[in-house]
Amino acid sequence: QMADPFLYDTGERSHYGYLGHEVQIEYLKAYVCRPSFFTDKAVIVAHDVFGWQFPDIRYIVDLVAGHGYITICPDFFKGTEPWKSTDHWADFPDWMKNHDPMKVDKEADVVLKYLKEQCGAKKIGIVGFSWGGMAVHHLMLKNPQLTAGVSLYGIVRDSEERYSLLNPTFFIFGEKDHTISLDQIFLLEDKLKQYCKVPYKIKVYPGQVHGFAQLKPEDMKPEDKPYIEEARRDMIDWIKMFV
Repeated sequence: QMADPFLYDTGERSHYGYLGHEVQIEYLKAYVCRPSFFTDKAVIVAHDVFGWQFPDIRYIVDLVAGHGYITICPDFFKGTEPWKSTDHWADFPDWMKNHDPMKVDKEADVVLKYLKEQCGAKKIGIVGFSWGGMAVHHLMLKNPQLTAGVSLYGIVRDSEERYSLLNPTFFIFGEKDHTISLDQIFLLEDKLKQYCKVPYKIKVYPGQVHGFAQLKPEDMKPEDKPYIEEARRDMIDWIKMFV
């Protein structure tokens, strides 16, 4: 019996007024937010298990767009049900079988095509949270069109090929995340030192649990706030450096 890793309360979310809008791209729905000025830089946001409509993820999309990027969060679940906080944790492994974060290549290609052809994007990065962090790690190994990636508390675990990143990738972890042990983080660091040919970075934020970095300001605990804000700044700085 695994403990529920989503320690932050997903029940009563504070109201959030979105800045972007929803679009249909081929067979995918997506949430898009654009900065107020023209840019040829874009960022894809890969959502967590709660899906593309979850308020916290839309807040992140708007936040990234505010730094000057066309920002898009596609529905990587392709219209199927996201995980809900009321679902039974025992069913999670089965749910994951049907929502595999390593099977996002086709969706990524659809979104990349849209960003290039419809939005005029020349450089495109990706950031992802939890489930989306695993998707980012996977895509940074497979898709050279993504010029940089940030994976927040999500890693590809069981492949020896998982260290040959194609482009600069930043891994963000919470020290108290009980879905990713510090041992796994040290192993990742060790192997990247051996195999990785591109810039990478790993950073662990003290006292933080799984899911810490996507909380909206009014949902943060005062003692966590500095780390949440630091993680976001670090995420944006990495994107700014390479995208």
